[in-house]
Amino acid sequence: MSTLLKLAGVETHIGQYHILYGVDFEVPEGGVTMLLGRNGAGKTTTLRTIMGLWQASKGTISFDGKDITRFATPDVARAGIAYVPENMSIFADLSVKENMILAAREGEMDDARLKWIFGFFPALEKFWLSAAGSLSGGQKQMLSIARAILEPRRLLLVDEPTKGLAPAIIGSLTDCFQELKKQKTTILLVEQNFAMAKALGDSVAVMDQGRIVHSGEMRELAEDNSLQTRLLGLSLDAHQ
Repeated sequence: MSTLLKLAGVETHIGQYHILYGVDFEVPEGGVTMLLGRNGAGKTTTLRTIMGLWQASKGTISFDGKDITRFATPDVARAGIAYVPENMSIFADLSVKENMILAAREGEMDDARLKWIFGFFPALEKFWLSAAGSLSGGQKQMLSIARAILEPRRLLLVDEPTKGLAPAIIGSLTDCFQELKKQKTTILLVEQNFAMAKALGDSVAVMDQGRIVHSGEMRELAEDNSLQTRLLGLSLDAHQ
């Protein structure tokens, strides 16, 4: 597969703090790349740097062969990259419908696409006119992801979508990502649920202390317990 996203020597400072130290990895087009690592390794900072929410202080970020390192966040989004942050970032005072309308670049939603989304997240249809702030945590996560995939995107960045969710909702999210994968949507996914990582991941990059310390096929990492323990501090089987 060709490379859709490439980070080369990316460093990020937040105020006086040096968070990323020369991050290098590639995201192949049409697959799911897992970005794994211990808490505080720099995974969220990496996603936010790609989106231009924090500016890289050094290095380059290339998307589809174009240097987007200095792009403002709206320009990154217009290039075809969608971002689902860990904190969901929905508009609590607006209805589910209004949140979705705001995600549509032309202000109009495609009915077929919306019906497809409801197939994975039926609660959104049920609470269509309800305030987003009244949804449960899992439903808010559904809404956050639905906003990001309302229109087809080249690349989807997702930060820990299953954190604190019930198994049934995790199953719906996994099904949704599997379907996006079949549609050749490229996904860069930060996730602590290793069962999901093994089910979805094609390739993997592992971070530690602001650096990439391992990259390769997800299957190889999933089959090597000693490598998992060395890189992540525990085996995947021990953390489902």
